[in-house]
Amino acid sequence: MPCDIFGLLQYETNKLVIIKSRRLGSLKWSLNTAIFMFIGIMMFWNKEYQEHDLVVSSVTTKVKGVVMAQSPDVGTMLWDVVDHSGIFKEKNSFFVVTNVLITKRQKQGKCPEVLISGKRCLADKDCEKGYWDQRTHGVQTGACVNFDNMHKTCEVSAWCPIEATKKPPRPALFLAAENFTVLIKNNIRFPAFNYFKRNILPEMTETYLKSCMYNRQRDPLCPIFRLGDIVKEAKENFTEMAVEGGIIGVNIKWNCDLDQFFRHCRPMYTFQRLDEKQSNRTVYPGLSFRFARYYNENGVETRTLYKVFGIRFDVLVYGTAGKFSIIQLIIYIGSTLSYYALTTVFIDWLISTSCYAKEAQQDFTKMKVESVEARKQKLLCVSFVDEDHLRLVKPSRKKPLQKVKAVDTHPKKGNAARTRALAAVLQIPPRQKAGTELQEMPQSGCLAWCMCGRCRPSDSLQEQLCCRQSSGSCLTTSPLFDRLLLSRVVLESVLLYREPLLDLPEGGAIRNLRHCAYSLYIDWRFDGSKEDGIPVMPSCCVWRIRDKYPSSDGRYRGLQPETKVLIHSGENS
Repeated sequence: MPCDIFGLLQYETNKLVIIKSRRLGSLKWSLNTAIFMFIGIMMFWNKEYQEHDLVVSSVTTKVKGVVMAQSPDVGTMLWDVVDHSGIFKEKNSFFVVTNVLITKRQKQGKCPEVLISGKRCLADKDCEKGYWDQRTHGVQTGACVNFDNMHKTCEVSAWCPIEATKKPPRPALFLAAENFTVLIKNNIRFPAFNYFKRNILPEMTETYLKSCMYNRQRDPLCPIFRLGDIVKEAKENFTEMAVEGGIIGVNIKWNCDLDQFFRHCRPMYTFQRLDEKQSNRTVYPGLSFRFARYYNENGVETRTLYKVFGIRFDVLVYGTAGKFSIIQLIIYIGSTLSYYALTTVFIDWLISTSCYAKEAQQDFTKMKVESVEARKQKLLCVSFVDEDHLRLVKPSRKKPLQKVKAVDTHPKKGNAARTRALAAVLQIPPRQKAGTELQEMPQSGCLAWCMCGRCRPSDSLQEQLCCRQSSGSCLTTSPLFDRLLLSRVVLESVLLYREPLLDLPEGGAIRNLRHCAYSLYIDWRFDGSKEDGIPVMPSCCVWRIRDKYPSSDGRYRGLQPETKVLIHSGENS
């Protein structure tokens, strides 16, 4: 098939079936209205008409508070901001000490390892000089010494005396930290819109900041928080949490609408605990670490070891800003148009099920659905005079149709009515005019595929077909062939039978007579059947009819449009 570039310049549309039904029409508009309302609500609820950008943030904190505690081992302790949180600065977080274990006057020397971490021994041979591991506080000297009156442990070189207590005091020493306050300063930016903001709003004056305190109901925008309130908002108990410490998340959420008429950009604070709070469900509960303060005592380097427990507050900032964008609106509308297909799917399902009237269901289905079978390769039907069945063969591109093997065979049908009609036609007396005697067909010469000797040469493989499968007399020599297919009286009678008002001029229309002869041949040799395959007329029979009723210009195209008979050669009929 030649390439048709102009075939691209065309428009195709789907078939539309209009069903005039009030019930279906009302259902369609009800569903479309519901879908439209859903799309509209979701568009305004989620602000799908806006372009969005994620927040970029920085956080600084300032803790204020002083605590005084009484320790059995140390006595009175006073810790200010520098002591309990000044040295524990981290990015976007701050730490407040709530409990402490203190080991005073540690000096480098040799002492027995504590029972919890050290190795118990009976003699020096039980200790390995130079040995240490992750649990010990120093390096073994190889000596086994008394830990107390009951136990011996391996001696180690370490900071002595070694910290002996593992569990923190209960209740916590610095419970007063509950009343500490923290100022959280949060600066944000939305790069896509070049928009800057901070949680200390423009209307907040210095006087306001000195007196305000965050409260979810009364003052939810104040950036100053009481630590006890933060822990309480996280649904935790400060007294219990202060013993072993933990981690609290301070969430700052920015959901900003930057449109002209709906401008809104204010922070919203929420709080939650981030670590596992159940001591019996985790190996190392809470939060703790050690640090030391060094000094000289009588020329010897000495230190005080602190194991502190406390609460770390992580400030987590997240949020988005949105601004109207016509491109986003078009994208959203385009993406939601497919929802209207749900109406069509539902109504089509309703029509095709028993939920709708059976008669209407059948009518609608016929109008909307067209069943088309896959196109199969059409076979050719061949009839040989020396066989009592019809052959079905595939079109061949390599050898003459005469030599193609049959795909299937069908017996000829015995039609009594057709036989009686044929006998009645043959009873019409022949009427030959002078000068119309039949002429002998020329011999075919040496054609390898011709068995009767009367076929004519052809370049088309589909035309290389004889009336016989084996050598013998040609079908055209039968008196019935002349009487049925070549008799003008018979052919005119058949034409008038088919079209009673057909105007046949004197001498008849040669083209009509020739086509009628083709048709009678099909009825005679193929029982008129064209369903299984395309009937193919033998070369000898085709040319016998054409010699009797020739074309004026000698060009032929057969009877393809009307009877779908495969007759080649030429372009005229």
